Amino acid sequence: MADEAEAKAKGNAAFSSGDFNAAIKHFTEAINLAPTNHVLYSNRSAAYASLHQYDAALSDAKKTVELKPDWSKGYSRLGAAHLGLHQYQDAISAYKKGLEIDPNNEALKSGLADAQSASAASRSRAARPPSPFGDAFQGPEMWAKLTADPTTRLYLQQPDFVKAMQDIQKNPSKLNEHLKDQRVMQALGVLLKVRFKAHGAGEDMDIPEADSPPTPQPSQPAKEKVRKPDPETEPEPMETSEEEKEKKEKALKEKEAGNAAYKKKDFETAIQHYTTAMELDDGDISYITNRAAVYLEMGKYEDCIKDCDKAVERGRDLRADYKMIARALTRKGTALVKMAKCSKDYELAIETFQKALTEHRNPDTLKKLNDAEKAKKDLEQQEYFDPKLADEEREKGNEFFKQQKYPEAVKHYTESLRRNPKDPRAYSNRAACYTKLGAMPEGLKDAEKCIELDPTFSKGYTRKGAIQFFMKEYDKALETYQEGLKHDPHNQELLDGVRRCVEQINKASRGDFTPEELKERQAKAMQDPEIQNILSDPVMRQVLIDFQENPKAAQEHTKNPMVMNKIQKLVTAGIVQMR
Repeated sequence: MADEAEAKAKGNAAFSSGDFNAAIKHFTEAINLAPTNHVLYSNRSAAYASLHQYDAALSDAKKTVELKPDWSKGYSRLGAAHLGLHQYQDAISAYKKGLEIDPNNEALKSGLADAQSASAASRSRAARPPSPFGDAFQGPEMWAKLTADPTTRLYLQQPDFVKAMQDIQKNPSKLNEHLKDQRVMQALGVLLKVRFKAHGAGEDMDIPEADSPPTPQPSQPAKEKVRKPDPETEPEPMETSEEEKEKKEKALKEKEAGNAAYKKKDFETAIQHYTTAMELDDGDISYITNRAAVYLEMGKYEDCIKDCDKAVERGRDLRADYKMIARALTRKGTALVKMAKCSKDYELAIETFQKALTEHRNPDTLKKLNDAEKAKKDLEQQEYFDPKLADEEREKGNEFFKQQKYPEAVKHYTESLRRNPKDPRAYSNRAACYTKLGAMPEGLKDAEKCIELDPTFSKGYTRKGAIQFFMKEYDKALETYQEGLKHDPHNQELLDGVRRCVEQINKASRGDFTPEELKERQAKAMQDPEIQNILSDPVMRQVLIDFQENPKAAQEHTKNPMVMNKIQKLVTAGIVQMR
């Protein structure tokens, strides 16, 4: 399954970067390894749709729904494929089916609206004047075309551009309002498959007809030609030349060569290819993060960190996918962890992982953060470890305990445990302090830790038994004292503890309680999970009924040690009384 996950991850990465052919290749590899994984067919369907290969997208969408008929996203893929094939009623049906499963799914609602709009438009197209731009702005095909083009794909990361295109899609007549935006002009060229000739900043742009030569434009006054907008609002220059497209294609090939070299552990060659890709196309930060991964593998952690910082900075400028920025930050954090030599060194790594998670909450990054925090804590303990100072702090705690200054004693016992967390004596002593302070849960926890560290240490059992006795859990206290006697049969404190517990248990058996005591014990017992389990057990409920109504059956129950043990616990808790 690891190979399947790797292929899927590569497919997702390729899809995010707009390399849909590579995405299809990787998803196909994953499908071959896991042919019943519906998510893989769904992802490949999306990749096919992005390349306008709607027949293949429809086939994968149908397979998705077949494998997982209760998954709403499958119907979203199915609807998109039908819509791309202009099968509007089938698209509407698919989206409605998905909404039956997930009524609040916004993607399905949006898809249904697009399908219904396209269906209505197709019916009324003959009755209205033809649009000079045809169906360029119709349905999801517009977004697929803009995503497929390297230049407009970057614009889709800019909210103001996306809003402008949404406005035009809803009402094509609004195109005139956005013609001054070079990004919109570039998008229009991509949708109409024509090239627009860009002049200097501030000039108008000639828009040739698709099948006719450009119409000559009258010359403009010089003053109008030199008008420039403010630097802050000037749009970025558009890369529409064939040369730029060729560079991007070459960059992708260099990336693929780098990936191949990386798999072969030929790191120097991989670095050369990724570097060349970066030089050819500085609009894709995946080349930088890939080179950072190579440096990380080579142990060149400082170079890795530099590349990650560069990727984050460039990604912010490009408004790159937040997942890509998160990946760069995670890689940087990993390099910082590799370089860490002391607990303080982990602080920057932890901060970097936290930043990555604010960009994208990825399980792998979260695990790396947890591991770094644990490593930092472990190192802090190692750096702080000093048995000699621990003994000194424990002795200071003993002095305060003798003076009945229990809070001060707890402080020194705690410091002793920080210096030596494996000392059962410090846990035992702090448990005694907590008992004096009435902090029974904390004392019980320390006593149990004491026993865990040294099962032969009698004090651990006397501390734990005393706390349980104080909490009126006499049966549990008796078990604790008896367990301690296995290691130290003649220990007087343990023997005395057993005697006191037996007295209280016998008292409970006789029902020798005042009404207030009985009420208190029963209320406390009902909060005990063990008592709750006994009372909720159907077998034990029948046993209790038999003891009241069927003496013959009750006599048989007394021969069962497990049943009688549970009955004894209920008696000790004051829930039932034996007469």
